[in-house]
Amino acid sequence: MTFDVSAAPIASDTTDHAPPGRRGRLARDLPASLVVFLIAVPFSLGIALATGAPLTSGLVAAAVGGVVAGALGGTPLQVTGPSAALTVVTAGLIAQFGWQVTCAVTVAAGLLQLLLGTFRVARSALAVSPAVVHGMLAGVGLTIAIAQLHVVLGGSPQSAALANLIALPGQLSGPHLPALAVGGLAMALLFGWPRLGLLPGRAGRIGAVAARMPAALVAVAAATGLSIGLGLTLARVELPSWEQHDFAALPSLGQLSAHWPVLLAAVLTVTAVAGVESLLSAVAVGRMAPGPIDLDRELRGQGFANLLTGLLGGLPVAGGAVRSTANIRAGAVSRWSAVLHGVWVLVAALALGGGLRQIPLAALAALVLVVGIQMVSFAHIRRVHRHREFPVYLATVLGVVLLGVPLGVLLGGGVAALLALYRLTRAHVDVLPEPDGSWTVRTHGPLTFAVVPRLSRALAAIPAGARVTVSHDGSFLDHAAYEQVHAWRADHQATGGQVTVLTEPDEHEQVLDPDGTLRVGSSPGPHRCRAWTPWGGHHCIEPGADDPHGRLLDGVRGFQQHTAHLVRPELARLAREGQTPSQLFLTCADSRLVTSMITSSGPGDMFTVRNVGNLVPAPYEPGAADDSVAAAVQYAVEVLEVRSITICGHSGCGAMKALLDGVHLAPGPPTALSRWLRNGRGSLDRLRRAPAMFADRPVVSEVEQLCITNVVQQLDQLLAHPAVERRVAAGTLRLVGMYFDFADAQAYVLDPVLRSFVPVSERRRSPTAPGPGESTGLAA
Repeated sequence: MTFDVSAAPIASDTTDHAPPGRRGRLARDLPASLVVFLIAVPFSLGIALATGAPLTSGLVAAAVGGVVAGALGGTPLQVTGPSAALTVVTAGLIAQFGWQVTCAVTVAAGLLQLLLGTFRVARSALAVSPAVVHGMLAGVGLTIAIAQLHVVLGGSPQSAALANLIALPGQLSGPHLPALAVGGLAMALLFGWPRLGLLPGRAGRIGAVAARMPAALVAVAAATGLSIGLGLTLARVELPSWEQHDFAALPSLGQLSAHWPVLLAAVLTVTAVAGVESLLSAVAVGRMAPGPIDLDRELRGQGFANLLTGLLGGLPVAGGAVRSTANIRAGAVSRWSAVLHGVWVLVAALALGGGLRQIPLAALAALVLVVGIQMVSFAHIRRVHRHREFPVYLATVLGVVLLGVPLGVLLGGGVAALLALYRLTRAHVDVLPEPDGSWTVRTHGPLTFAVVPRLSRALAAIPAGARVTVSHDGSFLDHAAYEQVHAWRADHQATGGQVTVLTEPDEHEQVLDPDGTLRVGSSPGPHRCRAWTPWGGHHCIEPGADDPHGRLLDGVRGFQQHTAHLVRPELARLAREGQTPSQLFLTCADSRLVTSMITSSGPGDMFTVRNVGNLVPAPYEPGAADDSVAAAVQYAVEVLEVRSITICGHSGCGAMKALLDGVHLAPGPPTALSRWLRNGRGSLDRLRRAPAMFADRPVVSEVEQLCITNVVQQLDQLLAHPAVERRVAAGTLRLVGMYFDFADAQAYVLDPVLRSFVPVSERRRSPTAPGPGESTGLAA
């Protein structure tokens, strides 16, 4: 579980949670539902416009999705509405078969989702490669953006993305200026409104307050006001009366039977895309807000919603990350926020039809265009590139844009399967001569039949009679590769050579193979300790050795001999691409605290700052500030763009003992240590007025209480840095408080609801409910 200051300001000393009881939940859910409603109405109209469906179908989908999926789904804070990812699929169905057949496909997809949810197969959807999912969303986003750009320019989109691209130069050469002005204003507000809080000084503070108003509502309202105020002649929303809406928009069986193979494929596509989008959004919601999540129930709730929206003549629906994120940030605490948002959409559709008809189509097109652009996430591109799956992503994007969603996803899945097969058969075989005349053979990766020819050539290059060390990293070894290695070993030993096989098991022991060849469980050398094993007192260090520099060099030699060749490819990649850490980890300089051990992190994962007492000097405190910490924080937040900052304290902290002993108040000229410890005076004040506590156990000493209280205080002082404050206000940075107890090897995190430290559990309590100290999601 993480401490999100955007949801619970750490400056407060009171417990920040929803008031108990139904009335207290309603007090939080009601305003949140209004915020989501203001986003949902223009978004739903825009999706309907982009698909070519009746505009009332977007409002029906938003109302049904909010009420039905909100009440029956397994993710209480997720908000369901018209699916942006299905825009291209729905537009193709309407163009080919008409609106009634499209509604029948939505009904069938809802029934299939219900069936899948009943058989509890929801989690299998998460097995789809993230590169394929994000590539599909990016491809759909590009297709939407290209099509809606024609509307913003005053024209009409073509039926396919390729046709829209071909027609775009002509459209750009002769735009309709009133439509372009209205659409340009809407786009400028959509991009700029959420960033008002980044303005300097007082303008930024005023902008942060104004930015709480949904950008979609502001953009559409401003564009509509501009068009009415200037009397512009523009195409506007043609919202039919509800008497004209077909609430039973289903075709005859004859219409369906004539095209059943194509329609069956369409049903499977809508089911898969809407289901995966909803489940991935549910998992993301679980990361942002604590609470139990039942993915099978969520899939059943989506099925009920699609069944009903299809019967009532609405668009297909799915859980949406944009609406759900807005719901959480607005303070929602239960599913009633999503349900009420659907009620408000229904009320607005019935009572505000005249006002909705004044909205220019160019404004709605600009809204959908921006949504399409935002579906192409550069963070996702960097992530798939980091995991070397960019070919899968690119193939899916191009496939969706050029071939459509079903074929694009199949193309991306095929590339993902080929890439996985390639990696399965890929292995490194290095043959290296040593200065003493011996040879070393290092293998890395799975040794399968596909590697046997390369392995055979590498082993044949070793001179007869030489001393050879074969080092295998312990990856998979199939029968063909096993036979090749052992046949070569027998032949080499017959020429008088000696073969030593080094493996990477857990035990530090040496055994003999039946043929007498030495097989070393832990290869010989000055330092074969695990990375987290202390030097002192370990059997790999000579007894009585007291040369610290020698121990250091032994450790370096051990790294060069046993680890460097394993991490060299990853370090070479980091050297080429530079660092892109997602975390800033600020902790104490105590030698007992090994950050990579307690976080299971590796190179490039965390930007780490260590100092005495894990202190964060307040930026404007005279005589006690330290620019090195502020510089590191600013660099991490503004240049590296980390998404999380963790302040980690620990038990038995010497700095906290010194604070309690008054070292910072010692008479005489201040020393460097006493000046630095002045940055902890706020922690002493907080200890007296609002000490931090553990959720599951009492505090064992005053030093421990100051240690955890200091973490909370340093979060306050961290939030006072302008760069941090801006990112937190924008919702793009999360602050986390952590404490590590050496005696129990137990980590604790600051719970934003309980306002106390809870232990991080070893494993999750159930597939759907998190344990104490855990987030409910997969991993940002």
